[in-house]
Amino acid sequence: MLDPVRAKLKLLGVTAGAFAGGVLLASGMEWTAGSHASILQTTERPSSAEVRPVAELSQAFISIAESVTPSVVSIETERGPRANARRPRGQQDEEGEEAFPFPFNVPQGPQGPQESSGSGFLITEDGYIITNNHVIADADEINVILTDNRQLRARLVGRDPLTDVAVIKVDGERFPAVRLGRSDDVHIGEWVLAIGNPLDLGTTVTSGIVSAQGRSLRNLIGSNAGENAAWAIEDFVQTDAPINPGNSGGPLVNLRGEVVGVNSAIASPTGLYTGYGFAVPIDLARKVADDLIRYGKVRRPAVGIQVTNVRPEDAEVYRLERIEGVVAQDFPPTSPAREAGVRQGDVIVAVDGRAVQRVGQFQRMIATRRPGEQVTLDVIRYGDRQRVTVRLGEAPNAADAPQEARAEAPAAAEGSTRLGVAVSPVTPDVARECRIEGQPAGLVVTDVERFGAGARNGIGRCTRILAVDGQAVTDVAAFRRLVERKRGGEVVSLRVTFPRGENGILNVRLPD
Repeated sequence: MLDPVRAKLKLLGVTAGAFAGGVLLASGMEWTAGSHASILQTTERPSSAEVRPVAELSQAFISIAESVTPSVVSIETERGPRANARRPRGQQDEEGEEAFPFPFNVPQGPQGPQESSGSGFLITEDGYIITNNHVIADADEINVILTDNRQLRARLVGRDPLTDVAVIKVDGERFPAVRLGRSDDVHIGEWVLAIGNPLDLGTTVTSGIVSAQGRSLRNLIGSNAGENAAWAIEDFVQTDAPINPGNSGGPLVNLRGEVVGVNSAIASPTGLYTGYGFAVPIDLARKVADDLIRYGKVRRPAVGIQVTNVRPEDAEVYRLERIEGVVAQDFPPTSPAREAGVRQGDVIVAVDGRAVQRVGQFQRMIATRRPGEQVTLDVIRYGDRQRVTVRLGEAPNAADAPQEARAEAPAAAEGSTRLGVAVSPVTPDVARECRIEGQPAGLVVTDVERFGAGARNGIGRCTRILAVDGQAVTDVAAFRRLVERKRGGEVVSLRVTFPRGENGILNVRLPD
């Protein structure tokens, strides 16, 4: 079997040799056609100076493997018949949790128990172990096998399906614990090792680089994440270090021997590794693990904002220098951010002085704090930079939130514009079909062109449009006039309420 580390080192050696040959050519050396000297120059092995970087990298891999692998354990679980059938990707279990996208379970027959395995790593000398939630979910028994072949019974400390992090505990002392690094110190292109301890193979080390950060798995596993989805963190580290079944829950390690992630999932239509692996950032995993150990549950800080990524249209409307940050769209009934002065349409560009580029990163920055702590948000309000201090609240148990029914689309349609939508006043029939209560303001979208500007920007039927470019709209004629006065290529700013009740601002560029 081809060893990925040796293959990559061989490639580095070939590259170093090719580079050295290029340097010799560029230096103007005289090459005598047909001479033995020229043949020797083109075929001799690279010098020790040229090989030294590759040898040093190889030695770094060896040192890391020797220091970290004793802390990596194999986890064997047994489940009763209730969990016997493998759940399809995206399907929820009896607790409303979605099956994580990793081909992990091995069915053992319709009546017998189900056995499965994964990996984990020791984070304390007294036996606390981090692993994936999907490794130990529904387990009746959890057994841990150390690298010295000792087998220990483990107990569940706590688990968090929203981050796919769990903590288990074995009794004992003076266990070899890993060193934890910092997610913020991880850079794209950095060498990392994925270490696991699959039950059937033993300790396994693969290498690769950090391919990307801030990856969301929602598009890979579907958006049906259940009632808890609002609190899920979508900010995974992507790596091309091979991760296969059984490696789930193992550490992702940098060249300093520090754990920077928890290997969690792969993107694969077949269930086998195809070049895309994902790890939970260690800053988030460490905070979750600490909460599980201290409280038995995760205490989630709440800033109280629904946000979206900044788009080019937003940057134009809000007069941003760069297309970065997150836009405040809506607030829950109790919102620390709104009480502190954050307003709809504000663009959050920094948290405690650290720049914010995307939603997942912003969520992780908040999630690593604790309820009651203060954070400073730098916001841009239509070109004016302001600073707001917010005392974080504590998120409620999302599982207790009632699930809202999806609205059926009304049949009426009028007032189509270049937005590619038709709108209607809130008539009794429209209100009934869209489940709109009270005396709402604005107009209701009754039809949407499939590839129109509105559809491309998230406008659906039963979306209510309250204002256009800051001006309230109460009738179809006013709406059409405000939209049609814009030239092609200009941006129209819409204040909307979505069918499930969320408010927001959509900045839409009109077609020519």
